[in-house]
Amino acid sequence: MAKFNFTQVTEFILKGITDRPELQAPLFLIFLAIYTVTVVGNLGLITLIRMDSRLHTPMYFFLCHLAFVDFSYSSTVTPKMLVHFVVEKNTISFNACAAQVGCFVTFVIAECFILASMAYDRYVAICNPLLYLVVMSQKICIQIVAVAYTYSFVGALTNTIVTFRLSYCGSNVINNFYCDDVALLPLSCSNTYTKQMMIFVFAGFNIISSSLIIIISYIFIIGSILRIRSAEGRLKAFSTCGSHMVAVTIFYGTLIFMYLLPKSKDSLDTDKITSVFYTMVIPMLNPLIYSLRNKDVKEALRKAGGKGFEKLKKIQSRK
Repeated sequence: MAKFNFTQVTEFILKGITDRPELQAPLFLIFLAIYTVTVVGNLGLITLIRMDSRLHTPMYFFLCHLAFVDFSYSSTVTPKMLVHFVVEKNTISFNACAAQVGCFVTFVIAECFILASMAYDRYVAICNPLLYLVVMSQKICIQIVAVAYTYSFVGALTNTIVTFRLSYCGSNVINNFYCDDVALLPLSCSNTYTKQMMIFVFAGFNIISSSLIIIISYIFIIGSILRIRSAEGRLKAFSTCGSHMVAVTIFYGTLIFMYLLPKSKDSLDTDKITSVFYTMVIPMLNPLIYSLRNKDVKEALRKAGGKGFEKLKKIQSRK
């Protein structure tokens, strides 16, 4: 991509979250703790789903991929952001910046459509339970995830190429803690109108299309649940969707605020705060939401913990 970019800029400087020295150490520790929980939570959830045969169902198949995507896009951004707190000047090369943009956009788009797939899975499970294993077969689930990843990669690659074919010949200071389309555009010497419209249309299509799948699925789900006569049955049906609804509300609310609301002159600083939320906080919250609100996951965790404790006792007894 670099050969298409007629620019004197060979690297960018990431401004980071704050330039106040007294906040560097506390923020480093806070974000390191958040990232540690994110890595342990998401990789632990993936491992747990893989290990426990009772979790080898379509719902947990999608949850496994959601955990992978959360881990991936957080890892695309957070390690480089943590470096900012321990170095005086946090730079990133032109090509590395392009790679970060491409990877981050890929995983964010993938999360939109995996969340939509999970909503559709719940719709089939609650509204057409007799056809569930046929409609959501292993082959179909794999195809859904493959299409989501492929579309996300192609869309991200297209946007990244357009962004890095712009000319950057002025300031190279990015007012953010990672390379982002929105933060890069003010640095370009080229006409960015086409790219701005591309971001708005592309983000709008992805958010609206995936959220429509979720909204329509939940309209049918709520209709089916309300027709259940027993209060216990309704509560059980709602509980299978509760974690997903919480995750969807947090994720989409943040994305809409970031990409679809009108921008002001001072909006980049606001976007920076929003970016912290959906690049670090949401990937940490998702495994906690699904673990704390899901009986199957909690039971699998207790089972795994029990096995680990038994192995530890055997090792100690041998000594």
